[in-house]
Amino acid sequence: MYGFDPIYMIITAVAFGASSLVSYMLKKRFKEYSAIPMRSGLSGKEVAEKMLRDSGINDVQVISVRGQLTDHYNPTNKTVNLSEWVYGERTVAAAAVAAHECGHAIQHATSYSWLNFRSKMVPTVQFSSRMTQFVLMAGFAVLAFSGNAWVLGAGVALFAMTTLFSFVTLPVEFDASNRALTWLNTANITTGQEHEKAKSALKWAASTYVVAALASLAQLLYFLSIFMRANSRD
Repeated sequence: MYGFDPIYMIITAVAFGASSLVSYMLKKRFKEYSAIPMRSGLSGKEVAEKMLRDSGINDVQVISVRGQLTDHYNPTNKTVNLSEWVYGERTVAAAAVAAHECGHAIQHATSYSWLNFRSKMVPTVQFSSRMTQFVLMAGFAVLAFSGNAWVLGAGVALFAMTTLFSFVTLPVEFDASNRALTWLNTANITTGQEHEKAKSALKWAASTYVVAALASLAQLLYFLSIFMRANSRD
């Protein structure tokens, strides 16, 4: 079983360690920057509403949702969903997160190509995410008992879809952050050290996606190498 393979366990351990470190740093930075009040005095909600207005977007609603770091943009009902502390707080971290989510709303409104591509992938990725583990397990079982690697190949193909999705997500997230930081600066919402801290907060948030993508790629290459070795023996 691949789950007990030493190489796979090392890959999993490294990925988990990197993910935990980035998650720790993200929470640490957000806690630190959540204690720094904004000179502009705007709450996360007010920052989001102003950025949308300045961008000519009038059909997107800013609402509050429960939880921490649960902020997201929903293109289906055109809502910028801000976690409770971001929605009401008047801090650098709240402004950065609110502006980032509005960056996604602007991407949607302007038909940003990477966001469109990512959205088109969602149904396929939802299917592959549900099936990948079962097909991989079946593939390893078939390979062990019959030497046939093609079921495993199907599992690798499904896993490849989720890996591709994680990499397509990267330009979407980085672009949303760039839009946020540019607007925060030009609109004088964050100035000087405030802006640098907003940039740092979004950098650590983006790092979570980078780590996830690299971890997925490492696992994919591992599964692919097993498939290719097994297939070459046929």
